[in-house]
Amino acid sequence: MGVVYPHYIDHMGHVNVQYYASMFDQATWAFLSEFGITSEYMKANRRGMAAVSQQTKYLLELFSGDIVEIQTELLEVTEKTIRFVHTMRRRPQMDTISTSELVGVHFDTEIRKSCPFPQEIKERLSQHASGLESGNQQAP
Repeated sequence: MGVVYPHYIDHMGHVNVQYYASMFDQATWAFLSEFGITSEYMKANRRGMAAVSQQTKYLLELFSGDIVEIQTELLEVTEKTIRFVHTMRRRPQMDTISTSELVGVHFDTEIRKSCPFPQEIKERLSQHASGLESGNQQAP
């Protein structure tokens, strides 16, 4: 959850797109950390994550002082990639403001090539994806 600060506002009187991207980026790292993809993991294992696709939809405007929350749903897991969608909502009304669907690739930071998720992370991701298939739609 966060707040829209006055400096997020552009010359048209609403939040500039760069701040949507920033808020979605913060939500991505928080989401990935739930599965063990943390800064410590990436440094220790010379691994990283890269967004290779992102589609953002702007549905309603945000203004200074608005309170927002972002919920994330895991859509798909493969050997080297994950696909997920963020939904940004204004509180307390819970209006959907924006969505951003991303594909992230796990990669080796030394050779700069994609690589499989380690078994323990793949299991966490797969368990979460299995929970979604059985109707559990909440992030971990």
